[in-house]
Amino acid sequence: MSEKKNLDYYLRLPYRIVLYPAKEGGYVVEIPELPGCLSQGESVEDALEMIEDAKKGWIEIALEDGREIPEPARDPEEYSGKLNIRIPKSLHRILSEKAKEENISLNQYINYQLSRGVGHPTRKSKI
Repeated sequence: MSEKKNLDYYLRLPYRIVLYPAKEGGYVVEIPELPGCLSQGESVEDALEMIEDAKKGWIEIALEDGREIPEPARDPEEYSGKLNIRIPKSLHRILSEKAKEENISLNQYINYQLSRGVGHPTRKSKI
């Protein structure tokens, strides 16, 4: 029996979230598979909370309008989202200190820095 594709179905899908600093301050966050689904926040944590609300609104409107809702491009089983690496203790300390300065978790800070490092676009926000 196939699962009904309703709001709950789409909210459980592992959409990719892209986060980058806004030129005017704070952070912009978007879900590339859902065109136009973006938000922003003063902190990384705020931006990540805001995109969940934006995603819900985007999907609700698409369902009401009968529009096709894209699903994540990759099979979630292909990548676990976990990565274990060894780094020098000095780098671990620096990353931890920077995360504390930003008042976010070390995991969030490393995720943000990795996203920037692979060249996620930093474009002008229309928000």
